[in-house]
Amino acid sequence: MQEILGETRLNQTLTNVLIPAFDIKLLQPHMFTTHEARVDVLRNLLLSDVCISTSAAPTYLPAHYFETKNNSDGKSRRFDLIDGGVAANNPTHLAMTHISKEIKLTNPEFYPIKPMDCSKFLVISLGTGTPKLEEKFTATAAAKWGVIQWLYYSGSNPLIYSFTHASSDIVDIVTSIIFQSLDGDKNYLRIQDDTLTGDASSVDVTTKENLQNLVRIGNDLLKKPVSRLNLETGKQEEVEGEGTNEEELSRFAKKLCNERRQRQGKPLVS
Repeated sequence: MQEILGETRLNQTLTNVLIPAFDIKLLQPHMFTTHEARVDVLRNLLLSDVCISTSAAPTYLPAHYFETKNNSDGKSRRFDLIDGGVAANNPTHLAMTHISKEIKLTNPEFYPIKPMDCSKFLVISLGTGTPKLEEKFTATAAAKWGVIQWLYYSGSNPLIYSFTHASSDIVDIVTSIIFQSLDGDKNYLRIQDDTLTGDASSVDVTTKENLQNLVRIGNDLLKKPVSRLNLETGKQEEVEGEGTNEEELSRFAKKLCNERRQRQGKPLVS
């Protein structure tokens, strides 16, 4: 990562980003954003440090330590970071609240709207897939587990699985409710595959065969109908009359295109 990104810093990203990580020394999350990097030297980190930190999943990759320094006043700051998924496995709410904060601060980059005006938000949330249909664990089995089994059982990590899937799904549920209650349900799209099995559901099988299979799964997901999480079953269920994920992404792209053209004073695309 350091070799690829070199000296590129967070304020140089081609588009505005928000990237979460978790500080194990302070026991608190960090949200690294392009906006803050532009105004705070101590938060304008090397992009490689941010990427290494946000992907340092416990038990898979090592924690990442680094320091930043402001040469003008001599102040410095240290970071002891691990995977951002510990704090926000689904960062949708972080992105929405960050944008709302920037709107509140009258950031000129944003159209003058009210914070959390879901009629003006377009949110696409892309999941990385889950093995829910495998139903790997049961309460009967878990009742007999000790520390070792909670950390490693049948080739997976039940404790991490439970925390990450729970936090991810609750964000999806709450976001969907917020958009529906504020008449913006057409402005939120969650794309997730909960049918992964075997190597496809693993986070560290990087064989060429498995990576190509994941590409195929992603392409197939475009052809599937728009789905929403059923709170009772925990599974993604088709939403009738809303077409495929591919069609919804095209609709979102058209809305974004017309918004940009409108701001530039150009005719809209029909």
